[in-house]
Amino acid sequence: MTSADLDPKAAASEGTVPEAPRRHFIQEIIDEHNRSGRFGGRVHTRFPPEPNGYLHIGHAKSICLNFGLAEEYGGKCNLRFDDTNPVKEEQEYIDSIITDVRWMGFQWAGIYYASDYFEQIYQWSVQLIKAGKAYVDHLTADEIREHRGTLTKPGKDSPYRNRTVEENHDLFERMKAGEFKEGECVLRAKIDMASPNINLRDPVLYRILHATHHRTGDKWCIYPMYDWAHGQSDSIEGITHSICTLEFEDHKPLYNWFIESLGIYQPVQIEFARLNLNHTVLSKRKLIRLVQEKHVRGWDDPRMPTLSGLRRRGYTAEAIRNFVEMVGIAKSNSIAEMAMLEYCVRQDLNKRAARVMAVVKPLKVVLTNYPEGQTEMLNAVNNPEDPAAGSREVPFSKVLYIEQDDFMENPPSKFYRLSPGREVRLRYGYFIKCEEVVKDAAGNVVELRCTYDASTKGGEAPDGRKVKATIHWVSAAQALDAEVRLYNHLFTKPFPGDDEGSDFVNDISPASLEVVTGCKVEPSLANAQAGTGYQFERLGYFAVDPDTQGSTLVFNRTVTLRDDWAKQQKSK
Repeated sequence: MTSADLDPKAAASEGTVPEAPRRHFIQEIIDEHNRSGRFGGRVHTRFPPEPNGYLHIGHAKSICLNFGLAEEYGGKCNLRFDDTNPVKEEQEYIDSIITDVRWMGFQWAGIYYASDYFEQIYQWSVQLIKAGKAYVDHLTADEIREHRGTLTKPGKDSPYRNRTVEENHDLFERMKAGEFKEGECVLRAKIDMASPNINLRDPVLYRILHATHHRTGDKWCIYPMYDWAHGQSDSIEGITHSICTLEFEDHKPLYNWFIESLGIYQPVQIEFARLNLNHTVLSKRKLIRLVQEKHVRGWDDPRMPTLSGLRRRGYTAEAIRNFVEMVGIAKSNSIAEMAMLEYCVRQDLNKRAARVMAVVKPLKVVLTNYPEGQTEMLNAVNNPEDPAAGSREVPFSKVLYIEQDDFMENPPSKFYRLSPGREVRLRYGYFIKCEEVVKDAAGNVVELRCTYDASTKGGEAPDGRKVKATIHWVSAAQALDAEVRLYNHLFTKPFPGDDEGSDFVNDISPASLEVVTGCKVEPSLANAQAGTGYQFERLGYFAVDPDTQGSTLVFNRTVTLRDDWAKQQKSK
């Protein structure tokens, strides 16, 4: 790395210019709007989730994009709930969304609800009726679908399409008054049943739902469809750039038709590729099923791709934001690798997580020549990546615990950890040598009797002899009990349910969670707070679970230390 890589002024003096960060297409569109004076230089975005479930990693991309653009251009971003379907929406979901957006590190200009605009949207519906651009249709949902046609075959008019303005207005008022049953009739826009864009073939504006709304109660029994409420809500809020995922690209002509027909303020809709991730599912319908059928423990189960699940597992908002940045903003769909997300959390936790020693599957070690009853304190570094993190003291005594996997009675040639007659280094401690193996009646190894070399404190031998392995440990007398939950991918396949006729739940991995009790951790973790992340040395990154109560600590494995994705990138 040269001075030019670090300092733009140095780059200029050396005759080189550092390459500017590449801007994505949405930034370029906004730059052009600002140059041309469109929207008067304003940038006002919105993040508009429907409160019918918890946010997931896919939503993180939209959150970062909408709030990030507002921050970049000195603008505003609204948090707006698209609460137009009282059957599926709950206050629980609203509360969780607010928590998640705040956790991601963003602040909204205001919180809004589509239900705030029900009266105005209703009045605009009357305006379309009176202009001859909307009608009440008594076809059933199946009949409407049949009349709509296909991609290669034009639709055909409803027999109710040519009702008079007066008749349509009267019927719509009666719909509003609750005179009709659900499914008995709907309000449709009158556009073009022969349009090559199926979305323009007289879309439904209102349907009847005799359900109590979480905010408006029983005031309404007619509710606007998303397409009808979406653009009008954007217009009311003065949104400049209505940023949607690619599936709404074919809806843009409808978005524009509604606004132009009403003659109201018009934002611009821009579409981008949504975030897709392998080894999981991001369909809200599928996530709801996982919860309802109890394949997981809830929306915040650490195996779920929800933001609350990732947070509980120990992922940081910074890692997720970095992941979204690496994925990038594009116009074509692609699939990101779960390994890339894991790489991002490792990179972040490596910088911030305190190191501690923990033994998940303990094996007792007795140092036969260590003084009886003695305990000494050894200095341990909290985080080698952060000198400001300082150090701590860990107790060392005659009886220790090591990992079962760090001992083999009959090791293969390349096993360098502890075995009979072999010497290893204890992290921050001494060289120890296995002298005797103690087994139970079933032949299981239950204890190792070892000797320690008092001259090797700190891990160096005065005589210069070397060992090939360093292992971690905890002192038995001071160790704390813990439960450790080892999480793996929820699904065995990269694309669950991708096989023809396969149900995605059939691909759930039976090994997605291993709960290990009887674990031992160093005493510095006695007051560890829920959500705090640590690196268990040599094992991986772990976070304190909210289930921690009293003297029993519960840890979730966030991610292992091994990073296959980074190795793959280097080999390309």
